[in-house]
Amino acid sequence: MSDTVLCELKEGVATVTLNRPEARNALSMELRVALGETLGRVELDPAVRCVVIRGSGGHFMAGGDVKLMHQRLEMDKAERYRQILEGIHILHLPIFAIRRMGKPVIASVEGAAAGFGLGLLAACDLAVAADDAFFTLAYCHIGASPDGGTSYFVARTMGMKMALELAFLGDRFDAARAKELGLVNRVVPKADLQAETWKLASRLAQGPTRAYANAKALFNASLNQTMETQLQMEAERMADSMMTDDHAEGVTAFVEKRKPNFKGR
Repeated sequence: MSDTVLCELKEGVATVTLNRPEARNALSMELRVALGETLGRVELDPAVRCVVIRGSGGHFMAGGDVKLMHQRLEMDKAERYRQILEGIHILHLPIFAIRRMGKPVIASVEGAAAGFGLGLLAACDLAVAADDAFFTLAYCHIGASPDGGTSYFVARTMGMKMALELAFLGDRFDAARAKELGLVNRVVPKADLQAETWKLASRLAQGPTRAYANAKALFNASLNQTMETQLQMEAERMADSMMTDDHAEGVTAFVEKRKPNFKGR
C-alpha cells in the first residue's frame, strides 16, 4: 500500500490524508492511484459513516506536480499526450467516489489549495478552512486549463462569471473570500482546525446515514433533472429513508422528547 495517502478510521470517521508534504501534496501518479483506491475502500466500508480529506505538512494540496510536468517535456508528443490523458483519467476515480458515496465527505483545509486542490475541496460535500488557508485556480500560470472535475464543481458552487475570473486570472485569495464564494462552509483559527473538523465529522458520523445518502443523491441530481423527474426522485428517496431504523428512532425520540440515537441503518 502506498504511503502517499494515509487512512485512519476512528468512531465512524475515516480521515484520509494526502501525504507528500515535501511537495505540498502535489499530484504524483502514485498519489492519484492511491487516492482512488483509498476512497474506493472507504466508500464500501460499512464502518465508515463520514470521510475527512486533509493534507499533511501544513498544506491541503498544491495541484499538479510542475516538476513532473517539466520532465515530460522531453518525451515525444504522442507519448506525452498519452501520459497526460492517462493521469487525468486516473484522477477521475476519486472524484467519482466522493460524489457517489452515500456518506458525507468533508475537506479540512490549511495552507495551499491550488489547481486540482481547489477542485478537490469543491467536490467534497462540506469544507472547513483554517484562517491561514489560501486558494487559487493556478492552471493559467503554467498555460493549462482546469481538470479533474474542477470546472464542474467550482462553476456550480459560485456561478460561471466568478469561476471564469478565477480561471483566467489565477489570483490567490484567502479563506474569508473562499467562504464568501461558497467554497468553504466554515473558517476557523488554524490552531482549532483539527478539533473543529472532528466536531463536525463526529456529528455527521452519529447522524442518520441513509438519510444523508439520499439527500446527497437528490442534490447531486437536481441540476440535471426536470422538475417532474426530481419530484419523483424525492418521493422515492423519502420513502427509502422512512423505511430505516433511523427514521423510526428519530420520530420516536421526537415524541419522547429526547435526543435520537442513530445507528446508520
